[in-house]
Amino acid sequence: MRGKFIVFEGIDGSGKTTQLKLLGVKLKERGLPVLHTREPGGTRVGETIREILLNPEYSELVPRAEAFLYAAARAQHVAQVIMPSLASGTVVLCDRFVDSSLAYQGFGRGIDIGLLEKINEPATYGLVPDLTIILDFCAEDGMDRISSSGRSIDRIEREARDFHAKVAAGYLALAGRDPARYRVVDANRPAGQVHLDVMKAAEVVLNEIAARNSRA
Repeated sequence: MRGKFIVFEGIDGSGKTTQLKLLGVKLKERGLPVLHTREPGGTRVGETIREILLNPEYSELVPRAEAFLYAAARAQHVAQVIMPSLASGTVVLCDRFVDSSLAYQGFGRGIDIGLLEKINEPATYGLVPDLTIILDFCAEDGMDRISSSGRSIDRIEREARDFHAKVAAGYLALAGRDPARYRVVDANRPAGQVHLDVMKAAEVVLNEIAARNSRA
């Protein structure tokens, strides 16, 4: 019995991790098996690649090399973690997936979207999320939130604000291509209000699980 694959997307500072955890709590309260994971990362190999991608010391990393590294980490993640978890009936909640590559390396870096899709199709083994929740957040506020967090700023977060604005616009453009799979949630509000809309967005997937279980 296949599980469900829900992905959270959005610019840095949009609150993805917080909303993913809140949804996970609600799913567990319903008795569903849940896995939290992230990209790049989620595996030993992926976390090592993540260290390279986000380390400011690697400022010489060119956009295409960056795109291939993200795809490499994703291939390991899908094969080792995501697909086996889905096969066991688990609901997989993932912080970023392919749309991050399209938004950041495509709209942000200017790499052709078609090329990025060709790179990522074999990396994902054709896997497509059941639902992608995009947290639409002001790029300026996202950077301010990161700057005031007190933690070190990674290589991607150090990009100019114009870059992050392009990424934010890119996410909305991606959502417009396939409205059935995407749900855009206004994240420029308190976390509790955002969570309510995330739950509404997830209800379609949750209803599918409930219907399937009732037939079992």
